[in-house]
Amino acid sequence: MAQNTRTVPAGTPTNVTQKHTKGGIGESILRPDGTLKVTGEFAYSSDMWHEDMLWGQTLRSTVAHAEIVSIDVSEALAMPGVYAVLTYEDLPAEMKNYGLEIQDTPVLADGRVRHHGEPVALVAADHPETARRAAAKIKIDYRELPLVTDEASALAPDAPLIHENRDDHHIGHVPHPNIVHRQPIIRGNVEEARKRADVIVEGEYTFGMQDQAFLGPESGLAVPSEDGGVELYVATQWLHSDLKQIAPVLGLPEEKVRMTLSGVGGAFGGREDISMQIHACLLALATNKPVKIVYNRFESFFGHVHRHPAKLHYEHGATKDGKLTHMKCRIVLDGGAYASASPAVVGNASSLSVGPYVLEDVDIEAIALYTNNPPCGAMRGFGAVQACFAYEAQMDKLAAKLGMDPVEFRQLNAMEQGTIMPTGQVVDSPAPVAELLRRVKARPLPPERQWESAGESADVRALPGGLSNTTHGEGVVRGVGYAVGIKNVGFSEGFDDYSTARVRLEVINGEPVAMVHTAMAEVGQGGITVHTQIARTELGVTQVTIHPADTQVGSAGSTSASRQTYMTGGAVKNTCEAVREALLEIGRRKNGSYHPAWATAELLLEGGKVVTDGGEVLADIADILGDEAIDLELEFRHAPTEPFDLVTGQGNGHVQYTFAAHRAVVEVDTELGLVKVVELATAQDVGKALNMLSVVGQIQGGTTQGLGVAIMEEIIVDPKTAKVRNPSFTDYLIPTILDTPTIPVDVLELADPKAPYGLRGMGEAPTLSSTPAVIAAIRQATGLEIDKTPIRPEALTGTL
Repeated sequence: MAQNTRTVPAGTPTNVTQKHTKGGIGESILRPDGTLKVTGEFAYSSDMWHEDMLWGQTLRSTVAHAEIVSIDVSEALAMPGVYAVLTYEDLPAEMKNYGLEIQDTPVLADGRVRHHGEPVALVAADHPETARRAAAKIKIDYRELPLVTDEASALAPDAPLIHENRDDHHIGHVPHPNIVHRQPIIRGNVEEARKRADVIVEGEYTFGMQDQAFLGPESGLAVPSEDGGVELYVATQWLHSDLKQIAPVLGLPEEKVRMTLSGVGGAFGGREDISMQIHACLLALATNKPVKIVYNRFESFFGHVHRHPAKLHYEHGATKDGKLTHMKCRIVLDGGAYASASPAVVGNASSLSVGPYVLEDVDIEAIALYTNNPPCGAMRGFGAVQACFAYEAQMDKLAAKLGMDPVEFRQLNAMEQGTIMPTGQVVDSPAPVAELLRRVKARPLPPERQWESAGESADVRALPGGLSNTTHGEGVVRGVGYAVGIKNVGFSEGFDDYSTARVRLEVINGEPVAMVHTAMAEVGQGGITVHTQIARTELGVTQVTIHPADTQVGSAGSTSASRQTYMTGGAVKNTCEAVREALLEIGRRKNGSYHPAWATAELLLEGGKVVTDGGEVLADIADILGDEAIDLELEFRHAPTEPFDLVTGQGNGHVQYTFAAHRAVVEVDTELGLVKVVELATAQDVGKALNMLSVVGQIQGGTTQGLGVAIMEEIIVDPKTAKVRNPSFTDYLIPTILDTPTIPVDVLELADPKAPYGLRGMGEAPTLSSTPAVIAAIRQATGLEIDKTPIRPEALTGTL
């Protein structure tokens, strides 16, 4: 149930240049793809078709760690309808690995498999079933090797090395080759601060491996070109990053690999890495035919990275009046067999591990391990989610030990603008942490035991267990829990994070039309809608066309890190401003002698006209342009960041911070261990809502993903074999509409003066605090110490 309120403090700057064109920023215009998606008419990448195309199939390892003794593809090649079978030996270029930062991932297994489901061979055939059957006929002889599955086995003196002969830039500062990256943060003096503490609490926390669980599986279509190159139509999050990884392993220059974004059915970080892109291109070039690859759900679980599972140890101290004295923590992230985004996740987990609180004395260490478990990388929240679960549990422990209200305790220690982070970075924009907590606490609670007042018309869906009809209220108790989190926005630690936008303004059929061209991946976040709104606002036109995203324009960076509206939105805004100035210069040249306002007034573009700031119309945009077109492409960069020091962790590593708070209301059947989340209220500062409908949708979606990992979502990896045990939506559960509660949303708009329109990246923050809020509510209802997520029924009933 969508409920939202909106608060804009008086005098808050929003930096809006143009204000009066219908459909501009601040309006909740409908998404152009929305109707097509809900009616089933939207074309996703898996719907693509090409005449005479083949179907690709990947053969994946059935064991987690083994030497490949031999591969026999003869039976597969002999099958009618099979056009190609490729293994590592058939790769065409010297470069045979890829990776976001560290190129440690083989295109196909290089004589050794390092995790369950690793790609070993490829098949192209004239029918998907033929390709599947041919792949099944490939014979592989494995010699299994000892497994590395946890910290103890990874860091043992005689531990097998997941990657021997590492030469990446992290190897020089990690104490063991099975550590991908290590980031300490030291500030103040924890030992001295501990002496001031009247209470100290410690906790060991476990966070499970979560899947992005996007509904559209990995898919794409590769078409060979006449010039020896390839055209790839694919669902991804970052076209230009894919391009830089694909071209070298194909042995092609980047200009011969032309990429176009196809319809994306969700992402949440899981499409930031390569999946089937290289494989489809290899098969297309080998057969000289178009090749389509579409994963089924089973393969999708092996085809992308997941959220890092984590072990977190925390210690906090506080004075008897409730002020935090110190924090010490150690975070161990399981990165799986390949690096993916693990180094950046470590940076986030360490730098945000203190939470949105004032703490001057900290001792923090975060590491990511190489293991034989499934590779882990980017997922919504990116290192901050795991930390938030732990530090919010600690806040509740401290409040209980001090006899304080958990919200008031958090507010007493809440950071604000001007607070210095443990990294030494100053929070230089609004940080309304205490206010967000006040808002969620002040909201009226939903009525208790609603099924009793409903009498015979009681709806069992309101009870724990829902339609399974397991209870009619006996043994059901209520709990209320709170949490708040902090997330960074944009790429950090000195990364050259930029976005590019091309904007063309011309007259078509007598009307000015703007065309916006970026490489931004629209993965469901509503970016194309916002780009339309920005162009209307800045150029004063009604008609805006969004060019398909491709690599024929400069990079827009990744659709991740809550960065796209800030970065590519900023690029569209800047380029539109430059186009506007070019248009006004033409107007001055053509019409300046007819009206002094061309030289003296502040001129705006509104409703297809050039007007003064007093509202006087000077000319039609169409008349000024005539047969001319203005076509500009510009880059946009945020303020520079810097790497964290590898010893102290100090540095201005982040672009912007964003905050969200949640209050969870749950009802728990203590006899059966079933949980019903009744309401999950949230408050979040978004700086400036460019489209409130999209903002609320993002907040509710992120909140629901946090709910999922609290009570149901986890990829189960067998600790003895390192094999995934539940690669299906039958066994990996995600929240459905019956599991999703009312999510009231309270939106604050406290502008960040450095950001375009004062906006704040907001897509990830709700995923942080929703999880610990739900867990805190379950703790209150049951009185149990819960230190693991997700929480399962057997943990609540003591039947583990």
